[in-house]
Amino acid sequence: MRRRINPLATAIVLAAALPAPSASATVAPATYVLARAGELTITAPVAVSLGSGPPGSQRSAQMGTVTVTDRRDPGSGAWTATVSSTNYTRTAAPVVTIGRANMSYWSGPASAIQGGGTFIPGQPTAASRVTLAAPRTAFSHTAVAGVNNASWNPTLVLSIPFSGVTAGTYTGVVTHSVA
Repeated sequence: MRRRINPLATAIVLAAALPAPSASATVAPATYVLARAGELTITAPVAVSLGSGPPGSQRSAQMGTVTVTDRRDPGSGAWTATVSSTNYTRTAAPVVTIGRANMSYWSGPASAIQGGGTFIPGQPTAASRVTLAAPRTAFSHTAVAGVNNASWNPTLVLSIPFSGVTAGTYTGVVTHSVA
C-alpha cells in the first residue's frame, strides 16, 4: 500500500550542532502528527422557487446540484452530509408561518461520484422522502482514504396546509452541511 504525503503538509526539522546527550540522559521517542491536507466542503444552490399553489396542494421542485468535495488526504474519507430547514414565513402583514414539517426532501441517487468507497444516498427514491421537521442525512460516504466527491440533485416537496395560510410569498432556508 502506498502512502501519499502532500509535500506542503510535511514539516522539515533540522538539527544544528546540538550537544550529544550524556550517558545518563534518556532519549524520548520523536513523534510527528501529519495534519490532513485539504478541506471537506459542500456547495448547494443559493435559491430555489417552488412556484405557487392553493391551500391543500403540494409543490415540488428539484433544488439543483449539491456537491460534497473531500480533499482531505491522508485520512479516513468518511463524511455525512446533513440537510435541515427553517419554517416558511410570510413576512408581510399578516405574518403567517408554514411549519418546516410541511417540507419534505429526498436526495435521489448520486448524479456524479469520484473516488473509492461507498456513496450512500439518504433517500434514494421519492417513496423514501422525509420531512425536514428535524435534521436528516442527505448523503454519506464510507471510510476510505483519498480524495472523493459526490453530487446529487435533491427534490423538495412542500405540503401547503388547508387552513391558516394567506396568499403571498413564503420564505425559508434549507441548509446542507457536511462533517
